[in-house]
Amino acid sequence: MTLQDDDVRLLVRQIVNRVLAETSAPAVIAGADENARAISDSPVVSPKTVALGADHGGLAMKQDLAQYLTELGYTVNDCGTFTADPIDYPDIAYAVAKLVSDGAAARGIIIDGAGIGSAMTANKVPGVRAALCYDLSTARNAREHNDANVLTLGARLIGAGLARDIVKLFLETACTEARHKKRVAKIMQVERRYLKK
Repeated sequence: MTLQDDDVRLLVRQIVNRVLAETSAPAVIAGADENARAISDSPVVSPKTVALGADHGGLAMKQDLAQYLTELGYTVNDCGTFTADPIDYPDIAYAVAKLVSDGAAARGIIIDGAGIGSAMTANKVPGVRAALCYDLSTARNAREHNDANVLTLGARLIGAGLARDIVKLFLETACTEARHKKRVAKIMQVERRYLKK
């Protein structure tokens, strides 16, 4: 199954509408215009709100992580997939990254077979700093040094227990040191050079 841009935007809007309806957050969802932000009057999103998605290769891990995140007290915006039918990972990665970019989720987690393609896709969305993490050291570094706001995981590379540990560390680690924040600002400056005005 391949989703077109309009389909992905519709999926993102439906997820955001569902979440906003559940939380009674005051926001208005914009139309499908590519230049419009998905949420006008961006709500103040809880730091415990996570957008979660996976392709068919990451479905089982996504289901396990959704339950784990709920146990940890997070609100999970599930961007799919919901079946084992093949689906293209860029569609799911975009849906998760868009929620983070638009401020509807504080963090995003995307799972595919290796995690590489989802990281590449998510990093095309303005404001997203996606990092593929495969152990605790990369998860800590992604947050402390790079202020990553999206985590990608490879379901064929790590087990469920390690995935849980990586997710918990990623979500609980902050980027606090001035020298790291300065470098993250430079990452965002590079992005702004290529954004259409």
